[in-house]
Amino acid sequence: MKFAVCVKQVPGTTEVQLDPVTHTIIRDGRKGVTNPFDAAAVELAVTLKEQVGGSVTAISMGIPAAESMLRDCIARGADEGVLLTDRQFAGADTLATSYTLSKGIEKMGGADCILCGRMAVDGDTAQIGPELAERLGLPHVTDVIAVLSVEENALVLRKTTADGTIDLRVALPCVITVLREVAQVRLPSIEGIRRSFAAPVHVWSAADIGTDPARTGLNGSPTQVMRTFVPEKTKITKMFSGTPEEQATALCTALKEVL
Repeated sequence: MKFAVCVKQVPGTTEVQLDPVTHTIIRDGRKGVTNPFDAAAVELAVTLKEQVGGSVTAISMGIPAAESMLRDCIARGADEGVLLTDRQFAGADTLATSYTLSKGIEKMGGADCILCGRMAVDGDTAQIGPELAERLGLPHVTDVIAVLSVEENALVLRKTTADGTIDLRVALPCVITVLREVAQVRLPSIEGIRRSFAAPVHVWSAADIGTDPARTGLNGSPTQVMRTFVPEKTKITKMFSGTPEEQATALCTALKEVL
């Protein structure tokens, strides 16, 4: 089977910088990490490859520095990486991102199963997987917590619902989005790290995958962010003196003022 995993690089620090003009997050590849939900998707794809055979391709839309993230996915068991990078892609919302990813996957020749993390921890929209499935015209299942079996033309999955869980069968090819508990992410092996240095990471531009400029980046993003800001952090220190009883009374008074 051919597995494709969509991965995203997210800020590896809580000190997020925002572009004052576009109101989008400034990506710094040196401080980026693999989105935790996507890391679980990579682990699941590698586990399924070990069970039934096949190949795993990690694909991402991002800045050039995201190549290091794809090589980390290879170190963890993926066979190759695909990086979609172009200034034309900058500032994309989920609609434009899913369009770009769909064009990249089409250039790859498609896949039997496309896996995505449920959401990105820096966006929390949970839209990429379903939008990608609609772009490609494939059935999809969200919030998957286990793959129970792999059949010749279908997967048997367990997913969460508002009432608990449900088991279902989805025809291949398909798109699934997974929760973090779907797999225990393993550390890369020394052999995997060595292999990641030589394994192919294909870097494709907008021209390479034939995207329409009107449907990518800011041009293709109907979502309009009116204002994005990092909350200001303030800290006031108060010192209490006197007897223990007086200090306790002063502390209670101060807490009442805050609460």
